Amino acid sequence: MSVLLLGVSHRTAPVEVLERVTVAEVDRPKMLTALLESEHVSEAMVLSTCNRVEIYAVVDSFHSALADVGSVLSDHSAMPFADLTGHAYVRYSESAVEHMFTVAAGLDSMVVGEQQILGQLRSAYAVADEQHAVGRVLHELSQGALRVGKRVHSDTGIDSAGASMVSVALDRADGFLGGLAGRRAVVVGAGAMGSLAVAYLTRAGIGSVTLINRTLDRARNLARTVTEAGIPADVAGLDDLVPAVADADVLVACTGAVGTVLSADQVRSALVGRQDRPIVLCDMGLPRDIDPAVTELAGVEVIDVQALQRDPASTLAAEDERAGRDIVASALAAYLLAQREAAVTPTVAALRRRAAEVVEAELLRLDGRLPDLPDQQRDEVAHTVRRVVDKLLHAPTVRVKQLAGAPGGSSYAEALRELFELSPGSAAAVAAASETVEIAGPPVERHKGTDVTS
Repeated sequence: MSVLLLGVSHRTAPVEVLERVTVAEVDRPKMLTALLESEHVSEAMVLSTCNRVEIYAVVDSFHSALADVGSVLSDHSAMPFADLTGHAYVRYSESAVEHMFTVAAGLDSMVVGEQQILGQLRSAYAVADEQHAVGRVLHELSQGALRVGKRVHSDTGIDSAGASMVSVALDRADGFLGGLAGRRAVVVGAGAMGSLAVAYLTRAGIGSVTLINRTLDRARNLARTVTEAGIPADVAGLDDLVPAVADADVLVACTGAVGTVLSADQVRSALVGRQDRPIVLCDMGLPRDIDPAVTELAGVEVIDVQALQRDPASTLAAEDERAGRDIVASALAAYLLAQREAAVTPTVAALRRRAAEVVEAELLRLDGRLPDLPDQQRDEVAHTVRRVVDKLLHAPTVRVKQLAGAPGGSSYAEALRELFELSPGSAAAVAAASETVEIAGPPVERHKGTDVTS
């Protein structure tokens, strides 16, 4: 079993394609169910952010599983898989692990170094876990990736160099308006991005904030944080969006809704009577929260995901990026070594178990042949036999674990399985324990090439 990744991101696809493949929170369970129903998929996890959709799956083959996963993404996006392939990327086995580590470190983000991806990855894992779509493989991989991401942020200067998309967008808004201090802001959406926007606006000295959300309780909780910082904040529903926009200098939309939340007609209505007072609309949604036609209106500056792709602030200092990639490479090597060693463990355990069975069979035979042997001598014989077997097995079992981390290391475990018949269908050899010293045991999965899962 290996890890397969099929993804579409800001690096490979235009915003129009990203909008079609993005997976809303409410749709993730349905997609996970479809993936698990696929013949070749045993575990699955869906990471969907404002600039990427990635499906991680534990599979028993490459081509067949890729067809299964591609079919699920194609059905979801209503795009033929042949069309998706022009914008998608595929990683398998070791490359899939490396990619998840790189993503968790913020090194593949649109805004390189941003921390938000860690929360998004944690959320993707939690949803998959709730749907019983995560097994040992994706659990270990996800937790390893989260540890890598945290280490990159703590051990490099990435936090000072990196930023979230929201902060880069609001930096541009600050420049366009000549400062955010004392201005009036509207934040549409009270989720993670909404919280980031509120935190940035608070630090920038915004004059007031109106929080708009479908669930007013969540908006009230966020508003409480703003007021505690000494900034006036109020809460409104989506029905009050137009008057809120009419009074605002900057708006941040980050709802995660399917379809636009703010239309061009609504913005046009809000602009009536504003005279020459400009407004900045930051659209962080994917799909878009704001109608693209808004860009044609006078006095409106729109900053969206597509604009941020070209922003130089989205890049990270070269030294910090190199340090982050070194950490990823080190963590990847350690992870792969641990996985290869774990892959050998069943073989070692089977070998020792089979040896113990042979020893016990021979001691029983001794009981039958020498029933009058004194207990003290019998115990000494048993101790001696077990000690001899342990010494004979010590070197090969220790060495095979050491060699597991070397190129082609899985072949050594396979050699043990062949030599001692530790393979499926060896029940006959087990039954013949009293007649032979050849070692057999229960079925053990084989690991080939750079497979990192069991």
